[in-house]
Amino acid sequence: MDINFSTATFKDFENIPGFDMMQRADIYYDFIEYMKTNGHRYRLQNNTGCSSVMNIGEDDAIKEMVSFVTSDYLGLTQHPKVKQAAIEGIKEFGAGSAATPLIGGYYSYHNELETKIASFFGRSKDEAVTFTTGYTANSATLQILLQKEDIAIIDMAVHASVYEGCILTNRKTFPHNDLEALEHILKTSEQQYRTKLVVIDGVYSQDGDTAPIEEIYNLVKKYNAYLMIDDVHGVGILGKTGRGTIEDTGLLDKIDIITGTFSKTFGNVGGYVIANKTLTNFIRFQSRQQIFSATIPPGTAAGTIKAIDLIDEEPQLRTKLWENINYFKKGLDDMGLETGTTCSAVVPVKIGDPHITMDVGKCFWIEGFIQTRLCILL
Repeated sequence: MDINFSTATFKDFENIPGFDMMQRADIYYDFIEYMKTNGHRYRLQNNTGCSSVMNIGEDDAIKEMVSFVTSDYLGLTQHPKVKQAAIEGIKEFGAGSAATPLIGGYYSYHNELETKIASFFGRSKDEAVTFTTGYTANSATLQILLQKEDIAIIDMAVHASVYEGCILTNRKTFPHNDLEALEHILKTSEQQYRTKLVVIDGVYSQDGDTAPIEEIYNLVKKYNAYLMIDDVHGVGILGKTGRGTIEDTGLLDKIDIITGTFSKTFGNVGGYVIANKTLTNFIRFQSRQQIFSATIPPGTAAGTIKAIDLIDEEPQLRTKLWENINYFKKGLDDMGLETGTTCSAVVPVKIGDPHITMDVGKCFWIEGFIQTRLCILL
């Protein structure tokens, strides 16, 4: 099978019929080398840490670039109080946990972090379980909760981690934010499956729009299902006090499962799942990632705890973010660019063609910008 590199996209290499794993790797290696020679750059080395301006590249090819590639919305990766808390955590407990939470890798910082993030959402009667990444929080939780007798009903625009989490169960998708389609699936599934779990994002990572949470919640309860919301791009940004898309609905304490990450607004790494105590207990002792994967390093946990505090202690960070969002979006709109229905810190520019998109990325590099969702939406 011949692949034309000049018209190929990454997706063309997910599976190549008749090619074993080594053959697929070989041809993909050639494709990446082709991309490099044509000015497309991936996995670039960052030499200055996460910031709005970063030195990118290696040796004599280092460039100072304006960054659009992170989700550090409030700048907490570089906040002196967050860094100092992480330093103190390392001094107290060392660099890593070196064990799984089940057998020695669960430190006082992890317990404090779980209590802190559950309380942050006003879920003092519930509990949180932390994971090493937000991706794992979704995939691991869904894999242990849903089996072949169950069904996941998911908005087609949810994160890839949700799709991976549904590999052991039945899955039906509904068009993005389409309430009529969702209700049809709920109605036809009501008597067919043991557990019916609807999974949505609060803010969608590509379009930057939000879910109609109240309407979805009412449908879910009408048909005796459960609701899981991943609000990684809403927390710290939306809501009266930065609790995300759920806050202003009055449903913070009613959503069955809330998941998220510490790698965006909180400026660290890790993930969390918040639910009632019986469900979190089940996840804690049944999830394979909780049993076989090491925990978040203690310094990271300590830094994240301080980052959560700063959402309330320094609300001016969110105010400044929204000034930047509005300024940026207005500038794009004034240029006649399509930014869709975004109402968050995710501001897409839709180009419509994968090859033109890559060419735009090259132009950004030449002009001194590192692009992310700004250029990759097709």
